[in-house]
Amino acid sequence: MTHPSRPNGDAVAAIDAAAVAALRDEPLAWHAKGLPTSWHGCTPANLVGADPFADGAVGPLCVLDDAALRHDAATMADWCTRRGVLLAPHGKTHMSPQLLARQFDAGAWAVTAATVGQVRVFRRFGVRRVVLANEVADAAGLAWLAAELDADPAFELVCWVDSTAGVALMTAALTAAGARRPLDVCVEVGMAGGRTGCRTAGQTDAVARAVTASDRLRLVGVAGYEAARGHDVDPASCDRVRAYLGEVRAAVRRLRFETDDVLVTAGGSTYLDVVADELTGGWPAGLRVRTVLRSGCYLTHDDGLYRRTSPLPLRPALTVWAHVLSRPEPDLALVSMGRRDVSHDQGLPVPRGLPHGRVEALHDQHAFLRLGGGDDARVGDWLAFGVSHPCTTFDKWQAIPVLDEAGRVVDVVRTYF
Repeated sequence: MTHPSRPNGDAVAAIDAAAVAALRDEPLAWHAKGLPTSWHGCTPANLVGADPFADGAVGPLCVLDDAALRHDAATMADWCTRRGVLLAPHGKTHMSPQLLARQFDAGAWAVTAATVGQVRVFRRFGVRRVVLANEVADAAGLAWLAAELDADPAFELVCWVDSTAGVALMTAALTAAGARRPLDVCVEVGMAGGRTGCRTAGQTDAVARAVTASDRLRLVGVAGYEAARGHDVDPASCDRVRAYLGEVRAAVRRLRFETDDVLVTAGGSTYLDVVADELTGGWPAGLRVRTVLRSGCYLTHDDGLYRRTSPLPLRPALTVWAHVLSRPEPDLALVSMGRRDVSHDQGLPVPRGLPHGRVEALHDQHAFLRLGGGDDARVGDWLAFGVSHPCTTFDKWQAIPVLDEAGRVVDVVRTYF
């Protein structure tokens, strides 16, 4: 992968602006959840200035805050520039070309994907630099990647390897596919009790040797994921993260790469500052290293997990609105929002405007909202909820209005999960 010409990005990373702009003229589907019936068949361009609630949103309804999106994109871009790191935001969070275009406009260097299927979506919209943060273990996916790389010399992709078996599988599949370009890979360093990745320095070195012996792969860097065991930010947890990143750093210093531009990449949305501290600067003379962060949740932030753990002054941009359906007990409201509408894997939704309220449980289509301290929620009221972990809210919505500070539509973004 080529060296960038400016700190946060260059032309090769750009998304196809025309393909993204065309979405504004594509009619909304009749089955797009929560949108007013009068919007079905309309284009986002037709709806600029509209008020979804005045137009008859049926609820629940997911919306985005345009001002918060702008603030968060600018805040992250400024932080990355000051810390001397590149940003490849994880596209799995939103799978929205329109939101990704905002991230590229703010200087993102690449997009991160988790699967070949996600790469296919981004390629449909002209993205030309992708970090695929997994080892690819299926022959069909590898054949598709080989075809894309061979068809477009400007397309850049790097993925992970963490086993000699994976190296052998990838080499055989790429050979069978007739790949002409070698596939760039990073050896992945894992942690005990974590997710993927080599568990020992000896395993890391063996995988690296297997890559350099392959005529279908090219070793370009080292990858890791420091939050594989959780998102606690107490001193002991941060020390564990630093120790792990020290192993990633040691691998970069120890291995021999097949490029002059070595990539080291880590960084979810919790330990950005620790990653920047541990993986930038102080490299040996002659070793040119690019540190790439893969945060996905910064753009929308949230009201739960990342409000508690992010080191950056971000604003929550994602809201799910729902109606009060029932008040069966004095301190209990049942709300028209459930597991099919909002995330619950990293904490329950957070009610806004009800300082003593808390969501206690979700069913498929209901939220159990416990009230207290004079909180009022009448049957039929619209209530706003922040989310905890945006990744598993976005995938529940196909079309999401982006609203200005007056609650008027500036765009309707599509998601492609």
